[in-house]
Amino acid sequence: MKKMKELPILFGEKELCCGCSACYAICPKSAIYMVLDEEGFPYPKIETEKCVRCYKCIAVCPIKIKERSR
Repeated sequence: MKKMKELPILFGEKELCCGCSACYAICPKSAIYMVLDEEGFPYPKIETEKCVRCYKCIAVCPIKIKERSR
């Protein structure tokens, strides 16, 4: 049986998400949805069962792109 890739980690701390929804927009399986926190700021959540682990969400994230370019 083939081992499934790890689930993408969109952010670890809220400060590492700008709420741009790029990950939500690019997901080919609609596995990402946005949830508002107590202050009304949108954060992405992944529906584990829908996610195919293509990592497009990670590739399009402006914060992760900036981290990779350092």
